Amino acid sequence: MTAKKARTYYECVECGWRSVKYMGKCPKCSSFDSMVEIVEYPEGTVLADEAAPAIRSKPRRLAEVQHDERKRWPLENAEFSRVLGGGLVPGSIVLVGGDPGIGKSTLLIQVAAEFAQATGRVLYVSGEESEQQLKMRADRLGIAADELFLVTETALDAILDHVNDLKPELLIVDSIQTTYSGNKTTSAGSVSQVRECAAQLQTLAKTTGTAVILVGHVTKEGTIAGPRVLEHIVDVVLQLEGDTFQLYRLLRSIKNRFGATNETGVFEMQGAGMVEVRNPSEAFLAERVVNAPGSSIAVTLEGTRPLLIEVQALTSQSAYSNPSRNANGVDFRRLQLLIAVLAKRVGFRLYEQDIFVNVVAGISINEPAADLAIAVAIASSMRDIPVPADLAIVGEVGLSGELRAVSQPGLRLNEAAKLGFKRVLVPRTWREQSASPPGLQVLQARSLREALDLALPRQ
Repeated sequence: MTAKKARTYYECVECGWRSVKYMGKCPKCSSFDSMVEIVEYPEGTVLADEAAPAIRSKPRRLAEVQHDERKRWPLENAEFSRVLGGGLVPGSIVLVGGDPGIGKSTLLIQVAAEFAQATGRVLYVSGEESEQQLKMRADRLGIAADELFLVTETALDAILDHVNDLKPELLIVDSIQTTYSGNKTTSAGSVSQVRECAAQLQTLAKTTGTAVILVGHVTKEGTIAGPRVLEHIVDVVLQLEGDTFQLYRLLRSIKNRFGATNETGVFEMQGAGMVEVRNPSEAFLAERVVNAPGSSIAVTLEGTRPLLIEVQALTSQSAYSNPSRNANGVDFRRLQLLIAVLAKRVGFRLYEQDIFVNVVAGISINEPAADLAIAVAIASSMRDIPVPADLAIVGEVGLSGELRAVSQPGLRLNEAAKLGFKRVLVPRTWREQSASPPGLQVLQARSLREALDLALPRQ
C-alpha cells in the first residue's frame, strides 16, 4: 500500500451527481436512496482480489458453446411456478419484494418446505426472525420437512460457510437489507452493502448451481429498495401486491430471464397460509351483484393469463364547486382521461359529479384494455342503467372517442365463454373473429358512443 489514503465519495446511480457525504435524496434528479459509495485507491495500490491468481477467460465461438440441458426444478405451488416461468432454474437468483406484512415470508417458507420434500435440501436464512419464530409459523401452517434447515444470521461470511457445509439446492435469504459483508464498513441496508452482498450471492449461485431467493424491502413509493442495483443483478424480480385488508394477493413478475414478464400468480391469504387460486376470474366475480348500475366486467390480461374483473363506478351530484375524483385499482390519470372523453365526445355533464371508481378484491388494473369497461361503468352509474349481467367488455379508448383493439383476443374470449358470459363488447377493429367460442356473441362498436348504446340500452 502507498502512503496516500483512499478517496471515498458518493455517486448517484441515476444521474451521476457526486457528493463527499451520503444523501438520502439526490439534489440533482430528486431520486431517493440512489447514492452509491465509491472508493478510489491511489495509483499502484494492490487490492486483495487483484493479488489473487486471476482466472483467465477465453472467448469461444458460438458453435463451440455447449448448451446446458439442466431442466427446471418443479414446484408443487403451481401459481409460484407459473410466475417463475415453469419452475425454479438451478443457479438462478430471484428477488421477491413487497410491502411489510403482505405475506412474503409466509409464502417463501411454504415454498421452501414443498421444495425440501420434493427436490432437495433448503437453507432458510432469516435476519429478522429467530429460529423459534420461524418454527412457530411453520407449526401454524402445518409445515414439516426434514431437509429444511433454519438459521438466524446476518453476516454474509457466516451464511456462505453454512452453504458450504450444507450444500443446499435452494438458499433463501430474508432479507437482503439485513445482511452485511465484512468487506464494507457501512451499515447493513446501505446501497453499498446491498450491492456487495447481492453480488457475492450471485457468484455463489452461478458457480455452484444453487438457486437463491432474496427478500427485498420496498420504499415508500412501493419500489424495491436498493434502488435498482438489485434488479440489475438478479435474474428474476417478483413483486407481491395486494391490500392488507383484502384476502387476495398477486405475485407479479417484473423481470424474468427465464420466462414471460408481467406473469401473475394469485393467492388467497388464509389461516393455513398463502393458498393458490386456480381460477382467479371466478373468485373475483363470486360476490358480484348482478343488474346493479355502475358495475361492469373487464377482460384484462396479466402476462399470459386472462382475468375477468369487476369494475365499479359511482357518480353523485357534488356539493362543492370542485368535484372529487377517486380511483382505487386504476391509474388516476387514466381515469381523468376517460372522464374527459365522456364529457367531450359523448356529452356527459361530469363536471358537476363526484366520481368514484373501484376495482374489486384489491386488484390493480394497468393495461388500457380496461378503458372501455371503466367508461361503461361510469356511464351506467350516471344514467342509472345496469349493464347486462351476461356482457363482458374489452377495449382501449382513444382521445377522439374511438375504440382500439388490444392483444390476445382469443384468450380473452375463451375466458369469458368459460365463465358463462354470452356476449362480449369489443372494438370494431377486433381481429380473429373466427376464433370466437361457440355460443358467444361478439358485439362490435367503432366509437365510445356506439359502445354505450350497445351496453346500456335505453329503457
